[in-house]
Amino acid sequence: MTPKAVLKRWHGLTPNLQGACWMLLSCLGFSAMVSFVKIAARELGPFETTFFRCFFGFLALFPLIAWHGIGALRTRHLGMHAWRGILGMVSMMCAYFGIERLPLASYTALSFSKPLFAIVLAVFVLHETVRWRRWAATLVGFFGVLVMMRPGTESFDPNALFALGDAFSIAILITVLKRIPAYEKPLAMMFYFGLISSPLALALTLGLQPWVWPDGIDWAMLAAIGVFGALSQYWWIMAFRAGEASAVAPFDYSRLIFTGAVGWMVFSEIPDVWTLIGAGLIVASTIYLARREARLNRTSAGATTLTG
Repeated sequence: MTPKAVLKRWHGLTPNLQGACWMLLSCLGFSAMVSFVKIAARELGPFETTFFRCFFGFLALFPLIAWHGIGALRTRHLGMHAWRGILGMVSMMCAYFGIERLPLASYTALSFSKPLFAIVLAVFVLHETVRWRRWAATLVGFFGVLVMMRPGTESFDPNALFALGDAFSIAILITVLKRIPAYEKPLAMMFYFGLISSPLALALTLGLQPWVWPDGIDWAMLAAIGVFGALSQYWWIMAFRAGEASAVAPFDYSRLIFTGAVGWMVFSEIPDVWTLIGAGLIVASTIYLARREARLNRTSAGATTLTG
């Protein structure tokens, strides 16, 4: 099939199907990235791995910039991009500590708790009104977190706090992103993220751990982390730009399937029953929150239309 025919079929898909395809690509890219992160972080440490992820991901954007033109980087929101770069880097460092030390399925399931933290921040930071149904779903989700972590028992692994730190940082980032206009180009968002996070990650690496020069295979893995990380981030943004959030968001949970499969096949990781139960509660609660949010947004939009 020729590229022209592929493009014709692509444009024939509905926006929600296009969004679902972008999201599945993002989840596959993410799963490939975390498998390389788990190996590289054991050799180089999470701080240095974070720096190279930011740096190689930044370099991977330049072919896209050449394709779209320098105008795609125009922005009036440098301050917001700076906060996004700082919070994104903190989230990434927490994530890489968690990925290195936890089974991939456990890390991924705990990372899905970010909408639960986002609900709490929406109430106390943005002063949004959250009614009892969403509060109930949020409590169910946090109960799932407790089931997975089992604090106070011999099974408790404090490294799970890194995954929660990642989720909490992303929740703060979501709160910040609500103030970035929807028309801001995805390429600009990624460019300024890399521009800000790369030097910050390098400074933290040099200050907090001994520098380890990568060898040949390490360079290949680090480049793969940067490329897959940048691509999965770009595809994730494109997914929500293409389709409705309520239709696209559930496909994000395919990451749990993909990372679970990678963990089993590559690292011989088998989740226990408590991990599966807790993950099920987290996923069910966050899917409900996403659908409830979409329904409230449609209701709000309809009311705005009716009232002029």
